[in-house]
Amino acid sequence: MDNPVIVAIDGPSGTGKSSTSRAVAVKLGLSYLDTGAQYRAVTWWMLSNGVDVNDPAAVADASGKPVIVSGTDPLDPRITVDGADASVPIRSPEVTAAVSAVSAVPEVRARMVEYQRTAAAAAAAGIVVEGRDIGTTVLPDATAKIFLTASAEVRAARRSGELKGAVSVAATQEALVRRDAADSGRKTSPLAKAADAIEVDTSDLTLDEVVDRVVALVGEKKATAR
Repeated sequence: MDNPVIVAIDGPSGTGKSSTSRAVAVKLGLSYLDTGAQYRAVTWWMLSNGVDVNDPAAVADASGKPVIVSGTDPLDPRITVDGADASVPIRSPEVTAAVSAVSAVPEVRARMVEYQRTAAAAAAAGIVVEGRDIGTTVLPDATAKIFLTASAEVRAARRSGELKGAVSVAATQEALVRRDAADSGRKTSPLAKAADAIEVDTSDLTLDEVVDRVVALVGEKKATAR
């Protein structure tokens, strides 16, 4: 029997990680885990419970309180916090503005990484895991490591479209650049491309083209690993 296939897909916001990862998981018959949603869930819980997200000590003290459960079905990857579906509220602008600060706290990352590794180990056929530190920190021995990129302008246009024009493209791009700097500059598990990751620039590619490219890369990695 083949070993489980572990696909790590990293990259900054707006590069198409979620759509690509879910589609790749479906095509390959694998489970799926959105680690970014987990950090958003923790952040949403902190905001909802009056924790000062700009106080690392307060965030660290509260980091073990929320019970977060992530679905691994790529067709229905809902996430719950303390038993309640949090799939919609974790995408709010308030959470988006605070998630980098919360996710930079080492205690938060330690808890989430433990959960992420457990989820990957439990996936019998394998799993596609998306995030910012999957190939470098969470699953450094992944079968295939993909790092998605795109120009800041393209990323901003995509994210603004997801927000249905509620925020201007210019403001969205400014926010993305700030988050890139925060995620890349944090001391614990920063956003980074693993040395053995394959970079895929999605700026001028359709979703189908990106998915086909990633599926092909996974196939190549599986073949060379045998």
